[in-house]
Amino acid sequence: MKMIKKNLGTVCKIAAIFFAVVVAVSCKKTEKGAPQLTLSNITDTIPPSGGSVALTFTSNGAWTVDTVGIGWLHLSQTSGNSGAATVKLTAAGNSLGASRSALLVVNSTNGQSRRITVLQDANIYPSYNTSPAAPNATGMSSTAMQLTKNITMGYNIYNTMEAPGDETGWGNPVITQQLIDLIKQSGMNAVRIPIQYNNSHLINKATAQIDPAWLDRIKQVVQYCYNDNMYVMINDHVNDGWLDCTATGAKQDSINAKQKAFWEQIATALRDFDEHLMFASANEPNATDVPTTKVLMRYHQTFINAVRSTGGKNSYRSLIIQAPSTSIDLANEYLKPANVYKVAQLPVDKVPNKMIIEFHYYTPPNFCILSADASWGKEAYFWGAGFHTTNPLFLDRNSTYNEERYVDSIFKTAKTNFISKGIPMIMGEYGTAYHADKLTGYSADSLLSVNSQMHFYSYVTKQAKANGVLPFIWASDAFNRQTNTIQNQRTLDSLKKGAGL
Repeated sequence: MKMIKKNLGTVCKIAAIFFAVVVAVSCKKTEKGAPQLTLSNITDTIPPSGGSVALTFTSNGAWTVDTVGIGWLHLSQTSGNSGAATVKLTAAGNSLGASRSALLVVNSTNGQSRRITVLQDANIYPSYNTSPAAPNATGMSSTAMQLTKNITMGYNIYNTMEAPGDETGWGNPVITQQLIDLIKQSGMNAVRIPIQYNNSHLINKATAQIDPAWLDRIKQVVQYCYNDNMYVMINDHVNDGWLDCTATGAKQDSINAKQKAFWEQIATALRDFDEHLMFASANEPNATDVPTTKVLMRYHQTFINAVRSTGGKNSYRSLIIQAPSTSIDLANEYLKPANVYKVAQLPVDKVPNKMIIEFHYYTPPNFCILSADASWGKEAYFWGAGFHTTNPLFLDRNSTYNEERYVDSIFKTAKTNFISKGIPMIMGEYGTAYHADKLTGYSADSLLSVNSQMHFYSYVTKQAKANGVLPFIWASDAFNRQTNTIQNQRTLDSLKKGAGL
């Protein structure tokens, strides 16, 4: 009986060892043979004029691509064996007048499947990228973050190159080297030049062709800035609102096609300038909710693709995209990188670390924008906790919200949500209206109103800089454009104080 138990125990031990080995081997086989189907991307784009893109993936099983109902997109192969695979996706030019898309489904015998969406915009305007240059990295080595750290403060040359007709359309003189010299001498080392193309500078609306003479003039003004080693950003200021984010269907496709045509021409004309020049996609696009923000991101993606396609230094240039309505609040709501509720994907740039987000700051609007009472609110004459009047006649003219504490909190969100994540931000516009003229006969209150305006300039500028945001002042009376001289030294000093200059 003892012998039987001993033999039985030995058998049990052997069986246990055998079972363990089988399980271990089985686990290793399962781990090695785990289903695998990895795509390089889940969306891809074919140029409107036609062309090819490569779909690459890896599968550890035989695979097929489901192309049911897709006639315009051609695949180099629709099936294959396990391993790495590349399928060439080809389409002719899209002359339908509307964008088109195809959903491809890659299925593997290992039970896995993946989807990829292929897009092609409408070929509405001729391509202006007729002579793309080889990439040129000379003078383009800085990341967008490094670039913004080199900027002390910026000035908007406003109501000039975005004016109807020509630069003098709104009463300002043409931009001269003397003006740029003056801005440089003030301690600022960057300018933002709002520019329009669609309203007055198309020589052929049917083909969206910009007047070459206008592009030459822009190039000349940019050169003025380079002569003083200034940073300069130009945009499409769209003062007639053609970049409509509420558009749908064929209208949206036409707008997107114009965005491509414009930026191919602008980027080609200015391709040889180094990293001191930055391009900005738009100005204050009318995106306010989820659908319009997604449309805006489509327009920005087209902008990036168009600029990069022209080559040369544009292959590495830092590019600026606008938040929805150029609002920091909407940027936080829709574009915040770590936001699990994010509803809009930032555009993709094949060149890393070259994207900047722009917002504008006119808060509170009663103090910053209004120069008279409006249906939605009264003009505020005073801003800042220490700059409120006690005069009973004007108590309702004190700002009651969005003062220093709000400035502190909102600029902190820019740093927390974007800058600390490696996405630099530019405050492309900010400023206030002048209110002291409403206080004639009340000298103490008039002076208090001016002091509160100066406080706004210095405080907002300081908090922007402290949180890594680059400020570009708008509509300041610091300079006299007619004489190219300093007009209001106190305004300039308040801005410089905030910027630490």
